[in-house]
Amino acid sequence: MRVISGEFKGRKLISPEDNQGVRPTSDKVKEAIFSIAMHNLYDGVCIDLFGGSGGLGIEAISRGAKKCYFCDSKRESMKVIKENVKLCKCLERATFLMLDYKSALNKISERADLIILDPPYESGYYEVSLDMIDSLDLLASDGIIIAEHNSRMELPEQVGRLLKTKVRKYGTIALSIYEMGEELND
Repeated sequence: MRVISGEFKGRKLISPEDNQGVRPTSDKVKEAIFSIAMHNLYDGVCIDLFGGSGGLGIEAISRGAKKCYFCDSKRESMKVIKENVKLCKCLERATFLMLDYKSALNKISERADLIILDPPYESGYYEVSLDMIDSLDLLASDGIIIAEHNSRMELPEQVGRLLKTKVRKYGTIALSIYEMGEELND
């Protein structure tokens, strides 16, 4: 696993031992994520909600994000995230939250330009995460959320004010992109 572009291009990153349920994002999908997000990165705030190894958040910093919140509830994952951030010498741009995703979202007090959701695919965390991001007003008005999921999985078209604007498929992986819209009245 490595950083593919930007300030830390080519830097090798470590993964949790025996992957510990962590599913590192392939270079192809990572490149797609940051191609979609490139206008939201420079000097922006990123949230890597299910951090795993920290690879996606580090890629965001490498490409110009001024700050990234790395969130994960597993001690081993957080240890790896911190080690990878140290390897890239970007500790001053990282905030670590070793909390479950709900507690982490409640702890963040600023709006993000890019929020990356990559939970365990069958976890059921997507809709709850999106709902909390909306209700806590954590997405900047021109920010985006990129949710990585199994391509057979359908994420909701709208959650609160968050509208699914695009879906990109890469074999068995899909990326659903959400942006701020208007809340539907029932």
